[in-house]
Amino acid sequence: MTIGIPKEVKIQEHRVSMIPASARELIKRGHRVVVEAGAGAASSYPNSEYEAAGAEILPTAAAVFEEAELIVKVKEPQPAEVAMLGEKHTLFTYLHLAADKALTESLIASGCTAMAYETLEIGGRLPLLEPMSELAGRMAAIFGSYHLANHRGGRGILLGGVPGVAPGRVMVIGGGTAGVNAARVATGIGADVTIVEVDVERMRFLDITLQEAHTLYSTEANIASLLSRVDLIIGAVLIPGAAAPKLITREMLKQMAPGSVLVDIAIDQGGCAETSRPTTHDDPTYVEEEVLHYCVANMPGAYSRTATQALNNVTTRWVMLLADQKLPDACRSQPELLSAINCTRGKLTCAPVGEAHSLSTVDPAEALELH
Repeated sequence: MTIGIPKEVKIQEHRVSMIPASARELIKRGHRVVVEAGAGAASSYPNSEYEAAGAEILPTAAAVFEEAELIVKVKEPQPAEVAMLGEKHTLFTYLHLAADKALTESLIASGCTAMAYETLEIGGRLPLLEPMSELAGRMAAIFGSYHLANHRGGRGILLGGVPGVAPGRVMVIGGGTAGVNAARVATGIGADVTIVEVDVERMRFLDITLQEAHTLYSTEANIASLLSRVDLIIGAVLIPGAAAPKLITREMLKQMAPGSVLVDIAIDQGGCAETSRPTTHDDPTYVEEEVLHYCVANMPGAYSRTATQALNNVTTRWVMLLADQKLPDACRSQPELLSAINCTRGKLTCAPVGEAHSLSTVDPAEALELH
């Protein structure tokens, strides 16, 4: 099979979907890897390293899409990329379709098979999302702390405090992978951290593993009770494949002190605050209700080499499986793959996405005629 690695074109996206070492492994298995010129440059992987691994460098994205059957990316395809997709293509990338109806409909219309890293589920875990959640969670605490500084528009709170001065207060909404990593960094710099979570067993786990942090059961009343006292909110809510629930309304936000900060990691899935809207690394913040919002939709792209390596650690084995076998056979041998298929053969196959956009869905096994 021919696997294509295009250069990411989303604004300020510096990651690349495949490192030269992964390309080498695929080529050793008899596959062909074509890479758009400069695809890895922003992650410090020059063309020469791909060529040394046996990959072919093609001059344009159009050439990559023309040659390849399996397109491996990092971020959701942009309109110009969707226009190059057809029935012959399997696209493997982060999609976050619940936040974008237009993209959902255009991918269905293309006839391609679109597979999302973030919906591949194994035993209740999302292994292809976890590394980026770890990175985004750690970044959220660091960037949130930075933007509390006066010169960034914050209220001038040092999260760790100093002797004789109380530390800043942080509320982390969601105790999953991103939330745990955000809380770990925030407690590490000395902040007073409360994790709001709905799963009681998860709270017990957090209580044992993060003894410096507090836990609080997630209800609207409990969240509201903290808002007037916290300096930083980190939104780390995730419902696999679905739009993030709006847990913070505009009215609730008005309770926060002017200059407080909201970092919404859930922005890829629409955000968990009513006032959240996507921003970029070039222009990362805006103010609503006197609260500074940081809602960058591709946070890990800021640390592209670390993020690229972490992503390859978990995606390479699945790319090999898709390359080695036809999709129906791969799904028979590894049924978990079905959870990654968001659309195929002109049909939407991810129920949470269908629910988010009021679109009908079919079971992916049925769409692939596996029964």
